[in-house]
Amino acid sequence: LLARCGPDGHEAPGFLRNAELSGFVRAAKDWGGPVELVPLFSAWTVPGGPLSPETWMHFRSRLLRELEEAGTLDAVFLSLHGALCVPGVDDPEGELLTAVRRVVGGIPVGVSLDLHANLTPQKVGMTSIMGAYRTNPHRDHARVGQRVGEMLLRTAVGEVRPVSAWRTLPMLLGGGNNVDFLNPMRPLYRWMRRMERDPRVLYISLFQSQPWLDHPEVGWATHVVTDDDPELAERLADELADLCWSVRHQQPPEFPHALDAIAEAREKRWARRLGTVCMVDASDVVGAGGTGDNTRLLRALLEHATDLRSFVPMRDPEVVHALWDVPAGRRVKLRVGGKLDPDRNESLPVVGEVRKRLATDAFGRVLHVRIDHVELVITEGANLVMKPSFYTQMGLDPWKADIVVVKSLFPFRLFFAPMNRHTIYARTEGITDFDAAIREIPWQTPLFPRDVIEDWRPADRRRRGIAA
Repeated sequence: LLARCGPDGHEAPGFLRNAELSGFVRAAKDWGGPVELVPLFSAWTVPGGPLSPETWMHFRSRLLRELEEAGTLDAVFLSLHGALCVPGVDDPEGELLTAVRRVVGGIPVGVSLDLHANLTPQKVGMTSIMGAYRTNPHRDHARVGQRVGEMLLRTAVGEVRPVSAWRTLPMLLGGGNNVDFLNPMRPLYRWMRRMERDPRVLYISLFQSQPWLDHPEVGWATHVVTDDDPELAERLADELADLCWSVRHQQPPEFPHALDAIAEAREKRWARRLGTVCMVDASDVVGAGGTGDNTRLLRALLEHATDLRSFVPMRDPEVVHALWDVPAGRRVKLRVGGKLDPDRNESLPVVGEVRKRLATDAFGRVLHVRIDHVELVITEGANLVMKPSFYTQMGLDPWKADIVVVKSLFPFRLFFAPMNRHTIYARTEGITDFDAAIREIPWQTPLFPRDVIEDWRPADRRRRGIAA
């Protein structure tokens, strides 16, 4: 693990070279005094539904066992996500932190979190230092790990005494497109950076909770860590919560349905000539928990975009297994997709030519099947298309495509920037529709925008267990 988090390693092979653990290692190596790192283990996956209780207990038990075997420690750093879901466990990561506390006692515990984490009293109460991503699309993983590591080391040697305050809002959606460098979120992040110029302020986090998480108290949250100044932490956490509440009416944009999205791509002639059009299957965003086997966009492209060359990803382990030994050039009949979530998605019958097969670290075994004007890339594992390499490794050049389909909400913008001349988010009716959370999850308490809520404070007091 230590080698993977070093300058020549890959912390998350196929996805990220340097993430939070690498940033923490950097902080330790840059520290002025001697630091003995005690690496335990790393386990990660692409989001895609709840973790099984058996898998959860396996890794929970392993972490506690290895912490006990590690000997005397001065501090512990954990890189978590914050929106983990396990059937039968309301707050898995909060419970994990509580169990860690029972093992390590009162030593400093630092945690890095995704900005889509769902903050809870357990998560806050069991940590000394907490820091969330400050970017969306996420591009500061290592920086966050480094900052939390620096604060943790300063705490361990007594240089600072962290105290924290937090607020939780009954707010599921808001903030428009949620991109950190665009309005309406840009002023909030600028405010956070200004407040952190005060040397008493160690870290400010804003959590835009994962909206498809069926936790009973889901919602946005703010968290502030100061150096032994609880009043300042309370004031800043409250001010940032007010700023979040002020952007609640700016909801995510409405996305066109598949046929309208195809028509828009067809009109962008110069964008297609000078590069490509990236089309997001917004209802099946794999990084947000989609299965990657929604076939509606593929069907629309096959039937209504015969004049456009399209690259399309699809997850279907059964098809990969069935066709793995079929030689290149063979025409095959298959039913693709719709198997992981058959209640929402239907399998689509197609006829195509097997072109290439490849075993990968990131996506498992991968097949390329050509179906007339559509280049279909079928994966065994989660088809999180963030980088052009998803297609180029199969011999497909995105520069030569009219439409490149991605199942990533934001990160693809960073990696496809050189050739992406226009972006279209297409709604195909699926798990990651923004209104699916409002429509399908039976929330037990009032939650904006489903309910009319004038003031966030009463819900915040109840959620944090504070008497009015």
